[in-house]
Amino acid sequence: MKTKLMTALLVLGGAVSASAEVNTLVIEPNGKGTPIPETLYGLFFEDINYGADGGLYAEKIKNRSFDFTYPLTGWTAFGKVEVKNDGPFENNPNYVRLSPAGHSDKWTGLDNEGFFGVSFEKDKEYRFSVWARVPDGGKSKVRVELEDPATMGEGQDKCAQEFEVSGNEWKKYTVMLKPSETVYKGKLRVFLCKPENAVDIEHLSLFPTDTWKGRENGLRNDLMQKLADLKPGVFRFPGGCIVEGTDMDTRYQWKNTVGPVENRPVNENRWHYTFRHRLFPDYYQSYGLGFYEYFLLSEEIGAEPLPVLNVGLICQYQNRDINSHVPVEELKPFIDDALDLIEFANGPVDSKWGKLRAEMGHPEPFNLKYIGIGNEQWGPEYPERLEPFIKAIRAKYPDIKIIGSSGPNSEGKDFDYLWPEMKRLKADLVDEHFYRPESWFLAQGNRYDNYDRKGPKVFAGEYACHGKGKKYNHFNAALMEAAFMTGIERNADVVEMATYAPLFAHVEGWQ
Repeated sequence: MKTKLMTALLVLGGAVSASAEVNTLVIEPNGKGTPIPETLYGLFFEDINYGADGGLYAEKIKNRSFDFTYPLTGWTAFGKVEVKNDGPFENNPNYVRLSPAGHSDKWTGLDNEGFFGVSFEKDKEYRFSVWARVPDGGKSKVRVELEDPATMGEGQDKCAQEFEVSGNEWKKYTVMLKPSETVYKGKLRVFLCKPENAVDIEHLSLFPTDTWKGRENGLRNDLMQKLADLKPGVFRFPGGCIVEGTDMDTRYQWKNTVGPVENRPVNENRWHYTFRHRLFPDYYQSYGLGFYEYFLLSEEIGAEPLPVLNVGLICQYQNRDINSHVPVEELKPFIDDALDLIEFANGPVDSKWGKLRAEMGHPEPFNLKYIGIGNEQWGPEYPERLEPFIKAIRAKYPDIKIIGSSGPNSEGKDFDYLWPEMKRLKADLVDEHFYRPESWFLAQGNRYDNYDRKGPKVFAGEYACHGKGKKYNHFNAALMEAAFMTGIERNADVVEMATYAPLFAHVEGWQ
């Protein structure tokens, strides 16, 4: 049934003439709107603002393998402590030797400060593990404690365990800790007991036992439950600008994030000393939360995984010289990384990368459907590098949907250049990013009404309302974003996915 409603006429200064135009609005209560894809609303995760290490990743210890640029970053050493670099793990060669302090009234050991403190809760269980050996053979003993450094006088330790280390071969040792008090700014302390032989220690780790799904190398249960409750349709990872890196050596490489966690190399985080006014020079990526964990996370919250890979361009904001980037003719290793990732996610267990996935505990494929190539690159250097990726992926995996980029801006020269290029290259989706003030969001309610219905779909991959002088969450910004989302939903035949950014920020470490 159609209901005709006459619009009200505003009469200014006199009666309406007989010839005045009357507008009619037709409302169809039973009419069908645009179908909403299950992927429309999703999540974008980046290890910015201590979102992974110190955030979603439940590890409590900072620099657990002593492989930051300065090996004792995050640690306070006392007694006789020596850093050595011929350890058992090829990608994390550093370890620490604890030797007797040389006096009956002196101790040797280490304190770890964690991420803005080592937090622990009363009567909850925490699993401490360490790889250790006695370099000269025989036996020795180590004591591990959770401390409240604010406690004056007796009793800084809120729980403790001692364990014996034996032999000169590296072994993993595990003990359980159960604190007697809740402490938010605590420390982990490791002592060499007395009188004992020297002990080598490597990859010290502290996790709560109540991680998401109970995994030892797990994620925070509380934060993961909140993500699951959102019922996202898609999960984009691992970034963002960390995909690009500050330079070639620090770009994100997914192959470094899989396999045994103790052998995943540490990487400088893209955000660790980028901003002088918000400087975090101890911000690294342990890669404990890696691509395998991201795929598992996506599967367990019911979201389509959407990995983003480097296209051969390092962060263009920081590297204006074209010679800083990978020449087109040298892109093969980067393209191979993309093809190998698809095999890791979807390949059979007798393939090289499918076998690794199975060995890590997931023989079934992850059913990857989407892949992003490049983050928010711009200029002709982007499509000329994207094109060989598209050709290679289409040839081997024609069903995978490839996501290109329209650059870092919501409009303007770069945006206007890249959209036709994405159409020419036949990208399946185009990733649009916009961090804009309230006025922009108010003016963009009909942004997608006139988009080409035959062109690539839109992925609104990063959006947020940044109020004037207020780059933090507040009600008015959220209201503007919600209003904008109605336009996304109205145009769901064009916009296939949308993810707000950023997802997490540590209250003491946000940029």
